[in-house]
Amino acid sequence: MVKQISLSITMLVFLSLLGTEHPQVSAENDSPDDFLTEEEGPPPPGANDPECRPSEEHPEPVVLVPGTFETMERNFINLSPMLKEKGYCVFALNYGYENGVPASGPIEQSAAELKTFIDNVLELTGAEKVSIVGHSQGGMMPRYYMKFLGGADQVEDLVGLVPSNHGTDGVAGFTELTTTGADVASCTACHQQLTGSDFLTNLNKGDETPGSTSYTVVTTRNDEVVVPYTSAYLNGPENKVVNITIQDYYPYDQIEHQNIAQDPLAFQFVFDALDHDGPADPDRAVALFK
Repeated sequence: MVKQISLSITMLVFLSLLGTEHPQVSAENDSPDDFLTEEEGPPPPGANDPECRPSEEHPEPVVLVPGTFETMERNFINLSPMLKEKGYCVFALNYGYENGVPASGPIEQSAAELKTFIDNVLELTGAEKVSIVGHSQGGMMPRYYMKFLGGADQVEDLVGLVPSNHGTDGVAGFTELTTTGADVASCTACHQQLTGSDFLTNLNKGDETPGSTSYTVVTTRNDEVVVPYTSAYLNGPENKVVNITIQDYYPYDQIEHQNIAQDPLAFQFVFDALDHDGPADPDRAVALFK
């Protein structure tokens, strides 16, 4: 009943995006960095520097994957420059345009776009693997790339901020994802992120955490989009999967779904996962916070 009611609600149209033609990203590039100069929109500060090469200390480039209805610039305006300052090569993309709206198209196609982007990042930088930090759909969608498109061997870490790993019972909450809103009825990815969807059933069948990748989930009890918030959790062995609810470590942090991508307390778990082997150790991350 909740799903039926939610899907019947027509929300505000993406006035700033609908009707804007979005160029297709080509897998064929004239030079190794052409994929960064396509008209994808501006990257967040510190990202998509074609001259950046990974260091011995940080050998994996970090790929930032925005959430539903989001762009890389908006979603990672704070995290990207902080990663850059810490010495990481940072790359970000927009994906999944449907009717001019970002990250709303079929998730299978978005995962294929991510594969092309990561292949290009690896070719450009000479790195063997990347680490991924994604928000909402951006924390779940890479798992399709890893499980079905051969990406498991190319990802060192997957860090999901409120990822929609097992879907949501409260799709109407997607209105809170941006200030512009969207029409859920025309958002394929929204339907695919409903609890029990065919897409998620297929994605979560069998091994939820393939490969040798380390998986870190950071969520909040105040999530009004991924409902219940525990549906973000992944099932997997303790040595490669950690599920973190931020209020267990910062009880007074009342961050919700959208703003967790701007939350410096949440960032501590991201940094810990990227800076160490294995998934984040939340106690270590909290101890290092200054």
